[in-house]
Amino acid sequence: MIRPLRKVLDSVIALLRQGTSPEEIARATALAGVLAVFPVLGSTTLLCAGAAAWFRLNLPLMQLVNFLLYPIQLALLIPFMSVGTRLFGLPALPGLTQLVKLVATDPLVAIRVFWPATLSGIGTWLVLSPIIAVVIYATILFPLRRFSPGVSS
Repeated sequence: MIRPLRKVLDSVIALLRQGTSPEEIARATALAGVLAVFPVLGSTTLLCAGAAAWFRLNLPLMQLVNFLLYPIQLALLIPFMSVGTRLFGLPALPGLTQLVKLVATDPLVAIRVFWPATLSGIGTWLVLSPIIAVVIYATILFPLRRFSPGVSS
């Protein structure tokens, strides 16, 4: 019983130690930060896990950032869609009360109404996310380098 438990514990510790240089922590945080606000609910956990595996970044850190930014993702859904509909010349979104009513009465119609807006929100996210990622990376990297023990400035 102890041996399998120890193996799991060793695996978790190895995951937490992965990507411990300031650059790797900043990279993982910046990438998770932009992926966490991707304007499709329910997709960010898989996006962060896939990115962590692809780029060999710290998965627990990325999932923590993703979890912490969930309220921001919710807050940015409508703004991403609104900017996207204007950017791509689509009809304006219905109000929030109309959306809730539409989802409650006919979810398929709600999906049909919001699908173009969702795609335009993704387009807006694609335009803004590289800029935001660079800002997050630079903002986090400086203090990490400055205050990390054993790292020369």
